[in-house]
Amino acid sequence: MLTKILSVANLGLQALEIECEVNVAAKGFPAFTIVGLASKAVEEARERVKTAIINSDMEFPLAKITVNLAPADLPKDGACYDLPIAMGILSSSNQIDLGEEKVYFFGELSLDGTLRHCRGVFLLAILAKEKGVKKIFVPRLCANEAAVVEGIEVFPVDNLKEVIAHFRGEKKIRPLKKIESEELLENMRVQFDFSEILGQNSAKRALEIAAAGGHNVFLMGPPGSGKTMLSRALPGILPPLSEAESLEVTKIYSITGNIAPGSSIIRERPFRSPHHTTSQIGLIGGGSNPRPGEITLAHRGVLFIDEFPELSRGSLEALRQPMEDGYVSISRAAGSVTFPCQFMLVAAANPCPCGFLGDSKKECRCNVHQIANYQKKLSGPIMDRIDIHLTVPAVDVNQLMINKENIKSEKSEEIRKRVVAAREIQRQRFLKIEGVYSNADMKNKHLKELAKLDDKANILLKMAVNKFNLSARTYFRLIKVSRTIADLDNSEIILDKHVAEALQYRVKHED
Repeated sequence: MLTKILSVANLGLQALEIECEVNVAAKGFPAFTIVGLASKAVEEARERVKTAIINSDMEFPLAKITVNLAPADLPKDGACYDLPIAMGILSSSNQIDLGEEKVYFFGELSLDGTLRHCRGVFLLAILAKEKGVKKIFVPRLCANEAAVVEGIEVFPVDNLKEVIAHFRGEKKIRPLKKIESEELLENMRVQFDFSEILGQNSAKRALEIAAAGGHNVFLMGPPGSGKTMLSRALPGILPPLSEAESLEVTKIYSITGNIAPGSSIIRERPFRSPHHTTSQIGLIGGGSNPRPGEITLAHRGVLFIDEFPELSRGSLEALRQPMEDGYVSISRAAGSVTFPCQFMLVAAANPCPCGFLGDSKKECRCNVHQIANYQKKLSGPIMDRIDIHLTVPAVDVNQLMINKENIKSEKSEEIRKRVVAAREIQRQRFLKIEGVYSNADMKNKHLKELAKLDDKANILLKMAVNKFNLSARTYFRLIKVSRTIADLDNSEIILDKHVAEALQYRVKHED
């Protein structure tokens, strides 16, 4: 008898419907075969499914069992096909009746029939809504991911026995109530508050601008100047994820298995801090079966890279296109996938290998060639894509002493209010532009209408471009940063003072 069960396959960040065809034939030698371009993990489902059925007090048919995962030319990976295969075998051997209604089954089986946590359930729920499938059966540990999607019934399953009892009418599984995603959004938990960082007022101001507009930042300074602390305090002043942004990030974290068991959507802006020895595939994404890299896991959040020049040359240059486009396309023999990667890059570096070039108190031990080779690692094109360049000097000992002025240092919460207000201005500005949430996301074609400069600002910007021989890319990025400063100032028009402040973060590094 032939039974067709519906499930899904994940390709990149896209879920595709899979038809699991199970045929149990009375004639022929007993065998269990899985076809349909299945990976090793899928082929091993034979032993998991057989043992799980037996341990669930059901009969495993001694017959020729053939499982086809269609379409056959689409690669199938992972253990999520265990449950649909098991349900197909039980239905084909007349042990349960699944009825005529379209239902999705998804989950990995343990040998005792328990369902394990799986990746990609959120994408499954979205596909079910698109296809008009009203019911999905998924492991309880990841059912909350699907419960935020409206219009479908999510049945949380603990083990195979529960599903069998449900379709036999012995004990029905209750579907989960819909979880309202707006209620789940929250602020990011951070390691440091800005009030804990003594001194570095100019750096704090620059990071406030970066947070308000989603701009990339480059921090250069000697060891111990506070570059890492400033970077790790940055998430505390970022605005909360909007509902649309949260759903984007949840797709990524669902397919990579980074949503904790029992959790629902991602509620915090990502903060990723890969080590500088991370491989190019680990940073950008890839592999024979392409998976997202760190830049995609940082989507709508922060990617902090310490010791930036120590990244491999290939990794540094591979960042260029994703930083410009906001997505990365990876092509392999099995196919091509595209991952989003609109992130804030915060890169930190020392001025030289020893870190004390230009320090007034410690002598630099590097020779001219070492300094030149170290600084050459950061190419012009990669630096051109970073909006704000900061020199973070060593903090004077007098600023480190606890005094009344330091105690009154502004808290992250106060800075964040200004950032949120600026982002709200931007949200209203970009309501009619899909995929644009901040000034940094703007395309050059939007600037003429949405980033208007007064006459004095235009003259100042033109003079700076001519004097410092700035590139066209830098010119447009300066306008975007100026637009953010104007938003913080609640100014509809970009004034010369806004351009002047934006220039402070670029021209001293271009001269």
